[in-house]
Amino acid sequence: MSEQDHDNPRRDFLRKTLTLIPVVTVASTGLGMGVGELMAAPEKPAAPAPAKPAQDYQPTYFTAEEWAFVNAAVARLIPADDLGPGALEAGAPEFIDRQMNTAYASGALWFMQGPFVADAPPEMGYQLKLVPREIYRLGIAATDAWCQKQAGKVFAQLDTAAQESVLTKLESGEIQFDDVPSKSFFALLIQNTKEGFFSDPVHGGNKGMVGWTLVGFPGARADFMDWVERNEAYPFPAVSIRGERA
Repeated sequence: MSEQDHDNPRRDFLRKTLTLIPVVTVASTGLGMGVGELMAAPEKPAAPAPAKPAQDYQPTYFTAEEWAFVNAAVARLIPADDLGPGALEAGAPEFIDRQMNTAYASGALWFMQGPFVADAPPEMGYQLKLVPREIYRLGIAATDAWCQKQAGKVFAQLDTAAQESVLTKLESGEIQFDDVPSKSFFALLIQNTKEGFFSDPVHGGNKGMVGWTLVGFPGARADFMDWVERNEAYPFPAVSIRGERA
C-alpha cells in the first residue's frame, strides 16, 4: 500500500467496505457466463472510461419523487472525486431499484413474525415489522416532508451541503419519524449504496466495474491466488460474471 493510499480516506473507507460485501449480492437472477470465459487470458490493464449516470434506466419500483431522492442521496454517500466515479455514476440507484423487486425487498427471505422487541440487542436480529420496500417508501416520504418543513424544498432540491447535513442527522437519529426509525432508514440506504457500488454489474450497479477498479479488486476471475501474497497491485483488469472487462 502506498503512502498516498494512507492519506486518502475515501479509498481507505471503500477498501475496508469491500471486505464486508460479497461479489454477488442479494439478487437471484441467472448468472450466465461459463468458466471458460472467466479463465480467458488476461489482458493488459487500460484506463477505465468514466462511468455515467444511467440516463436510460426507468425505475420500476420508485416513483419519480423517490427516484430523485435516491439519486441525490447516493451521490452524497459515495461522491465522485479525483479518484473516479461515485455511486451515482456507478449505477447504484438502478441496483437499489432492481433489488426492490426481489424476495429480499419484500421480506420473503426473512422471519417476519412477532413479537418485535424495541431496542433489542444486535444478537436478537432484525426487529422491525417493515421490509426494505416499506422502509424506503416511508423513509423517503418522511425525509422529504422534514426537509420541506425546514427549508421549503424536498431533499433532492437542497444544495449538497444541506443534503449531507440531513444524511448526518438521519444517521445519528437526530431526526425522528413516526412511521420508520430514521437510523434504520439510513442504515439500509448506505448498505444498499455500498452494495450497488461493489456488486457485479449483472445486478445493475458497479457499471464499468468502477468500484472494483477503485480498490484494485479483480472481480470474478477464476483464479488470482498467485498474487494474494505479493503485496503489489494486481496488474490485470477486473472481470465480471458475464466476462466483461474493466
